[in-house]
Amino acid sequence: MTSLRSGLPKHNLNSTFVDDLKWQIALEYSGIGMWEFDAVLNHVYFSEGSKKILGVSDPFFGNDVNAWNNRVHPEDKEKYLQDFQNHLKGLKPMYENEHRVRCEDGSYKWIRDRGKIVEWDSNNVPKKIIGTHTDITTQKQHEEAVNDALNIATEHNNKLKNFAHIVTHNLKQHTANFESLLDFYDETDSFKEKAEIVQHLRTLSHSLTKTIVNLNDVVHVQNNKSHEVRKIYIAKEINNTLALLDFVITENNATIHNNINPKLFLYYNSSYFESIIQNLLSNAIKYKHPDRDPVISIDCVYDNQEFKLIVSDNGIGIDLDKFGKHIFGLYKTFHQNSDSEGVGLYLIKNQIESFGGRITVDSQVDKGTCFTIHAKNKRA
Repeated sequence: MTSLRSGLPKHNLNSTFVDDLKWQIALEYSGIGMWEFDAVLNHVYFSEGSKKILGVSDPFFGNDVNAWNNRVHPEDKEKYLQDFQNHLKGLKPMYENEHRVRCEDGSYKWIRDRGKIVEWDSNNVPKKIIGTHTDITTQKQHEEAVNDALNIATEHNNKLKNFAHIVTHNLKQHTANFESLLDFYDETDSFKEKAEIVQHLRTLSHSLTKTIVNLNDVVHVQNNKSHEVRKIYIAKEINNTLALLDFVITENNATIHNNINPKLFLYYNSSYFESIIQNLLSNAIKYKHPDRDPVISIDCVYDNQEFKLIVSDNGIGIDLDKFGKHIFGLYKTFHQNSDSEGVGLYLIKNQIESFGGRITVDSQVDKGTCFTIHAKNKRA
């Protein structure tokens, strides 16, 4: 069989050759290259169309049977070779693969590579394979653009859901505090106690205003596709959150140890930081051990690479063998508590990961739980 890549023979044009020539010309004009593998000679012939895709002008390109193989992108090569072998072994009626191939200028193009055995020897061993090369780079770029747009839309949708959860979960703490204080106000006849409750209400009102401002910052961050950060003095921010939770802390006789150095700071989004600390502390108090008052410690360790904020408690703990894989899942709950919604830890994880950090948990049932927030230490 006359090769479609070795140039035109100089003998008389018979009808078979004319047909082959027509097909070759049609393919060349369509931008499709052709290749022919001769197993007997262990040689691959490439049409001008195939060589043009790569920007190759070497007339001897293909004398090395791996001339094309060596140009296939390393990430695509394994499947590329496997698909070809599957056709040779009869596992696939036709060889087909999409891969990136390196051009003469060093760039990569996406190729749809197809082929089929057309001749066997007397032992039924493949002797000749003919195939085509189609440049699908533009198509792949369009697909990538569509996928990018889909990912952006999905990201915005997830941010919207996340924000909705932040609003409902964080504001619920404020409303619960207001309702409890108003109930106590109605129940007491003591002028002194009423005055103290009013002072608590003023503190809660101030905290609610701050939370609303912070939630507005979250909207601003998401709308501008960036994470607004500022210098946060960690101990001070934690104390602000403790003031917000003052009534809950007092009601549950909880002890909070803020062991953070007042001079220690972090560059972070203040609204996210408040939400993270508030949720961790609220959970630690909510899931206190029935036989002891809650004691919560907040510590920090860091080096030049990583910053770790550690929140530990002496509560009822979590069975990590049973729930460890789902602990940060949305609507996943692990205790028989009517207030459990399975939202807080989900929010915390998303807020931390949105800034490139991560959170880990260590817990023992009936002993307590320790959450560690890991973040890159970007500033000394």
